[in-house]
Amino acid sequence: MEVEKVLHMKAGLGGCSYAHNSLLQRMVFVNARQIREESIKELCCTILPEDSLIMADLGCSSGPNSLLMVSEAIDIINGTCRNLRRSAPKLKVFLNDLIGNDFNAIFKLLPDFYKRLEEEKGSDIGQCLISATPGSFYGKLFPNNFLHFVHSSYSIHFLSKVPNGLVNKKNGKPLNKGNIYIAKTSPPEVWKAYYAQFKSDFTLFLRSRSKEIRCGGRMMLTFIGSIKGDDPDSVYEYIGIILNNMALEGLIDNRKLDMFNLPYYTPTAEEVRMLIDEEGLFSVNKLETFTVDWDAGCPGGSGMKLDSRAKFVADTMRAVAEPILASEFGEAIMDELFLRFKDLVMGLSATKKMKHFNIVVSMTRK
Repeated sequence: MEVEKVLHMKAGLGGCSYAHNSLLQRMVFVNARQIREESIKELCCTILPEDSLIMADLGCSSGPNSLLMVSEAIDIINGTCRNLRRSAPKLKVFLNDLIGNDFNAIFKLLPDFYKRLEEEKGSDIGQCLISATPGSFYGKLFPNNFLHFVHSSYSIHFLSKVPNGLVNKKNGKPLNKGNIYIAKTSPPEVWKAYYAQFKSDFTLFLRSRSKEIRCGGRMMLTFIGSIKGDDPDSVYEYIGIILNNMALEGLIDNRKLDMFNLPYYTPTAEEVRMLIDEEGLFSVNKLETFTVDWDAGCPGGSGMKLDSRAKFVADTMRAVAEPILASEFGEAIMDELFLRFKDLVMGLSATKKMKHFNIVVSMTRK
């Protein structure tokens, strides 16, 4: 699997696109606002009166959420500058994602975004320049000592590749047969392989950012985590169950399914802190966890019928997972897959509240 080519949200502006099905991610972004505001305020007080502030949003994806961080940062920076009685610095923002991301969708939003900024903020704000930086954040993206602030929301749980060690070396059989991610039926070797890949990726991520961020600069990451790394109770465990049923019915190739594993890992808060501390490149300002319901952001909220909320969950997951699943199993089964997932969500929601467990960490470059 060439992860950099197939790992991206569903492009375009259609009914199944990420642009139209990313309200959950917006809710997660809003939930982390207080920590983000504290980080940017502290940064402003530290670096001013420099004439420019340089930020990067890693894993920006596409659609309206792509500019949320920029809009919020402008408000925080200008409010802080007013309180300090200083002129707002020029804001330079680099939006990053893999090469398969729909950057054109973001560029089409920029004229209206700049126009709205001018209408709402007037001439009191500093100049804002936005550009794109395609590439994997598991490695260098920017010059040394270049960035003041790095932000990433709902991206770090994706790995740079599918872990090694998921096939029995002696007989070549898949160790995670019947699953597409760590599940209750996965042997311990599967979790060990996934954690080893996350450790390698996250360590490289920290080392790369430590070179690019100036001393005293800030970094804030929000991503899906788990309470137990070896039993994450992930939404992908349930999608795996549906794929298994479809394989039994002959709708997909059973051999393909047995060998397929997602490049994805949801760490525990303890694992994240341990790896940050081991590297010693950043000091942790805050590390907190929070949960959101699977149907968080659904228009109408809990007042909506169960069928509508289940469809919202299925559409949200489809916008994220379809590109990588379709690359392996084909476009033809996607409608059926996510229709079955909607039905499964209805059944699960009738007995318990399904939630995503999230981790948010704010750090300062030493």
